Amino acid sequence: MEKNITLNDLPIGRKAKVKILNSDSASRRRMLDLGLVLNTEVKALQKSPSGDPTAYQIRGAVIALRSEEASKILVETL
Repeated sequence: MEKNITLNDLPIGRKAKVKILNSDSASRRRMLDLGLVLNTEVKALQKSPSGDPTAYQIRGAVIALRSEEASKILVETL
C-alpha cells in the first residue's frame, strides 16, 4: 500500500519516491542539486546517535538531512 508522508517520517530501511518539495527558493535549489527531483527513489539508511540528521541514499549517493529539511519533502512510500 502506497501513502504520502514527509521524508523525516520514512522508517529506516524503507524506500519512497519524491513527490513534492515544500521549501523556499534557496533550500529548494539545494534539494534539487542533491538529486531530490520528482519520482526520485530515496532510502532511509540510518539516524545519527542523537537522532538528527538522518542519512538517505539518493541516486547512489548518501546524503544527511536534518529533520527540519526532510519535513519539507513529501514522499510516497513504496
